[in-house]
Amino acid sequence: MNRSYRKSELAALADVSYSTFYRYLKSRRKILSKLGCKLKAQTLRGEALAFVCRDYNITLPPEDPEPPKKHVKFR
Repeated sequence: MNRSYRKSELAALADVSYSTFYRYLKSRRKILSKLGCKLKAQTLRGEALAFVCRDYNITLPPEDPEPPKKHVKFR
């Protein structure tokens, strides 16, 4: 997973409120800190994101295969 997700996005994908999702993350604080994620961080990525998705059973939307191309003028 190359993309990072904001905690609020993950809460919406899990169909719970942000405060409920934050309480869940607080209960997994030791595991997340070992994976290199701070509780106060706004985004999750890498192993921490994979762990949360697996543990909370969150299905992420498929990644875009190719980012949109910029106009020639803005390259």
